[in-house]
Amino acid sequence: MSPTVDLNADLGEGFAVWQLGDDEAMLEVVTSANLACGFHAGDPALLLRACRAAAEAGVRVGAQVSYRDLAGFGRRFIDVTAEDLTADVIYQIGALQAIAHAAGTTVSYVKPHGALYNTIVHHTDQAAAVAAAVHAVDPTLPVLGLSGSEFFAAATRLGLRTVAEAFADRAYQPDGTLVSRREPGAVLHDPAQIAERVFTMVNADEVQAVDGSTIPVTVESVCVHGDSPGAVQIAHAVRDRLAGAGVQLRAFS
Repeated sequence: MSPTVDLNADLGEGFAVWQLGDDEAMLEVVTSANLACGFHAGDPALLLRACRAAAEAGVRVGAQVSYRDLAGFGRRFIDVTAEDLTADVIYQIGALQAIAHAAGTTVSYVKPHGALYNTIVHHTDQAAAVAAAVHAVDPTLPVLGLSGSEFFAAATRLGLRTVAEAFADRAYQPDGTLVSRREPGAVLHDPAQIAERVFTMVNADEVQAVDGSTIPVTVESVCVHGDSPGAVQIAHAVRDRLAGAGVQLRAFS
């Protein structure tokens, strides 16, 4: 039986007159689209267009929830209370659910964004708050995140399905976490190198960390960042490399 993997990208991340990334081109490549929910990027009109485009392309829609941080694109840690964070995540999922419904599709999963994604790898209280929000909205919604994270532990306790994600264009620390974007070499840019790296992740369940060591990685979905320079070229390179090796690209449910 041929191996299968989901290919996702962060889309809908423009705002008003500011455009970020090429959503339409990425929707021709990916199988799942993590759409911003208005807290780090994305305005209602943009997200309605993105949901319609995803529906037309047959791409699944996920809610990419974040801290309330438009100015910082959701990449700054916010010391928010668990109660407020749960409410913020519920609000974001609900907003995108309504837009998706109007566009003829639905929100099929939830993925945290940016600083929130990285924080809940280790931050127990915030991890539990995000998991509680997803469960409160719809306990059948899967969540994307890093395998072994506090977020996955909290989600599992609530009975949520967890989907392990790996990153095509991000460098890894030896402990399996992502290298901070503030560090040199945190984001990879060479399409051929990235495609080969993803193939190794999917085929061998391992990746090379920044110190040269080989670390295990669990991959059910691979993320290609839609806002990276050359994102479309990178996504095509990854898809072609996997398809050429007999890997089926398919949404995870």
